[in-house]
Amino acid sequence: MRPLVFAKVNLAIFFNVFTDFFSRISPIMPYLFKLLSRLLLVSITTVPFIANAADKVDFEQCIKGMKVQATSAGFSEYIVNDVIPTLSPLERVIALDQRQPEFSQSFADYLKLRLTDYHIQTGRKKLIEHKILFDQLSKKYGIPPQYLVAFWGLETNFGRHKGKMSVLNSLATLACDQRRSKYFTSEIFDLFHLIDNKTVTVKQLNGSWAGAMGHMQFMPSAFRKYAIDGDNDGKIDLWQSEADALTSAANYLNSIGWLEKERWGRQVQLPENFAFKKVEFDKFYPLATFKELGVTRANGTDLSDYKVGAELVLPAGSKGPAFLVYPNFNVIMKWNLSENYALSVGLLANRIQGATGLKVSNNKTTDLYKSAELKALQEKLNTIGYDVGKPDGIWGPKSRKAIRLYQLQHGLVGDGFPNRQVLMKAEIIG
Repeated sequence: MRPLVFAKVNLAIFFNVFTDFFSRISPIMPYLFKLLSRLLLVSITTVPFIANAADKVDFEQCIKGMKVQATSAGFSEYIVNDVIPTLSPLERVIALDQRQPEFSQSFADYLKLRLTDYHIQTGRKKLIEHKILFDQLSKKYGIPPQYLVAFWGLETNFGRHKGKMSVLNSLATLACDQRRSKYFTSEIFDLFHLIDNKTVTVKQLNGSWAGAMGHMQFMPSAFRKYAIDGDNDGKIDLWQSEADALTSAANYLNSIGWLEKERWGRQVQLPENFAFKKVEFDKFYPLATFKELGVTRANGTDLSDYKVGAELVLPAGSKGPAFLVYPNFNVIMKWNLSENYALSVGLLANRIQGATGLKVSNNKTTDLYKSAELKALQEKLNTIGYDVGKPDGIWGPKSRKAIRLYQLQHGLVGDGFPNRQVLMKAEIIG
């Protein structure tokens, strides 16, 4: 199905001509016409509009199929006859799905909006405000409080921005879009279960464009499996009850494998001429391996002899900050499959607990790339035998692996990052 679009009518030329004409008659006329043009342009370009009849038919057919599935699965008449028929597509959801900040922003830009003084100071206040609850959760689930607060801050700015979009319509839109239809169809059916079981009401179902809900932005599947009545009032309310939301988050992290006595990772320093050929990305090695290769802590002191698996993460390539991450980092990635997000959780948790900030070398600059350039590089690598999957302009595991191999085989620094040297070598840029 093609994405829905907004009607766009360009009236600028029309009004420019009339503004010029009437300015010769009266000096006030141009201002009146400019105001009128803005009002008309806003009203026209913000009215939802189905691009063509085929898009409308596709969505309607999808909803009819959903109704058949729901009937077959034994959902109530309320779901089948009252909820599903009222679902409608949201064009904005498709647009937001195609430009998620986790995959469209540089690490520096992403971090700048999430590791702020506000997040740090508010996070510390929340630790004090909910100390009794956090102590209970830490004892029962083994999740240090600073991590719960970091997730809370990143997800909804501590409950200030829980989302105002219709969760039902958002999920229906994504379920009827081909890109991730299977996943979002499953999610909307989980939501139907929550409605039928009276865990939630249709009236309260506001959230993010992707269907995430409440203080901690739980998807319906996570809501069904892990949500808990944390304040013991006989109901689960992830929107209004901070205790329910935080308890549910602790239960979720514990259930997906959080290791109580382990940290998420740490910032490190790589030595000059680091042996990239000896370390693959997205792969764990004994911490001792990195110590032998000359990796130190960010302050230059030796890594510990602690026996733990570690993975090297370079979110901005070899010229940016370097991290060694441990198994709990992968647990964070299960919450949100983005390295930028997972690093932000860990770094914010550190700052909330009192650690110093990220260390950035002044003599290093990061080569930024454009999504179109990366997509062209992916296409080029595919044609010459490096498998990156479907070119999409997103720097993921397959792209890191392919770029690293290309770099090593062409005498470049094997950091797996689509930097200027790689783009030039592959003749993507001049």
